[in-house]
Amino acid sequence: MVLRYRISLPGIKGFARVYNVNDSTTLYTLHKHLRADMEFPQDQLILFKGLNADGGVVARYGLFDLGSGTVDSVTLAETLKKGIASFVYFYDALNKKSVIVTFEGEVPDTMPVKAPTLVEIKGPNPIEFENGYIAFEDLPDDQKHVPGDSEWEAAKEDHSDDEIIGKGGKDDDVDDDDEDDDSDEDEKDPDEDGTEIYDGSEELTL
Repeated sequence: MVLRYRISLPGIKGFARVYNVNDSTTLYTLHKHLRADMEFPQDQLILFKGLNADGGVVARYGLFDLGSGTVDSVTLAETLKKGIASFVYFYDALNKKSVIVTFEGEVPDTMPVKAPTLVEIKGPNPIEFENGYIAFEDLPDDQKHVPGDSEWEAAKEDHSDDEIIGKGGKDDDVDDDDEDDDSDEDEKDPDEDGTEIYDGSEELTL
């Protein structure tokens, strides 16, 4: 049986990963694919905290047996039998860094997959959000402007004067006298070193 799980970040709409996974897949195998696909650190303790549909903690699975078995011995099918609807997957347990792994249901009429398979990708990896990345979906409503809408055009109008200034507009810091001086210099004889230039039509004398 093929199951579908969605990976999300709490409170962030601009990130998602969706996997098709065999029900016989262990939590450890799932962990390895999540770690590789999202570039999680490889030298940190991990933990799957299983939650029921109401958000209550059902079980905890780690590299060591925490009372419900280890991640390499527990399959997704077994977690479903326990009533686990989602996991908080700590990919860095010591620093409490995690994502949410939510069961979305069985995928009907699908052949078993060889390994957990990505079927949907949205947004960059979680580390980018840690570094301050903000997806468009997560912007406040008053900052969501797209080219062509009225708010976008209004924002352009607000900056139109700024664009004119600096291109020789009235507010540009250009002295009219300086401009006249430049034009006067342009009218001077290009022969600035005082040497006369003959075009060959004059008679040369020694």
